[in-house]
Amino acid sequence: MTRDNQLAQRRPRSQPGRHEDGLGPNSDIGSRLRALYGAVQDEGVPTQLLDLLEQLDSAERSQAGKTAARDGK
Repeated sequence: MTRDNQLAQRRPRSQPGRHEDGLGPNSDIGSRLRALYGAVQDEGVPTQLLDLLEQLDSAERSQAGKTAARDGK
């Protein structure tokens, strides 16, 4: 078996009827999307959002306490 045949056998085959569209994870678009998502992940959570989440947690705890007291638990 020649080297070219060996390489061809190791390559993953695309699905029948589907052409290579260049949108794989290693394409230019894939690299740019990874960079963008990485930058978003590195951003901090805004203080206002953290405050709102704390208010929601507090309201849920308060509601759960009222429900438990009403049910006699």
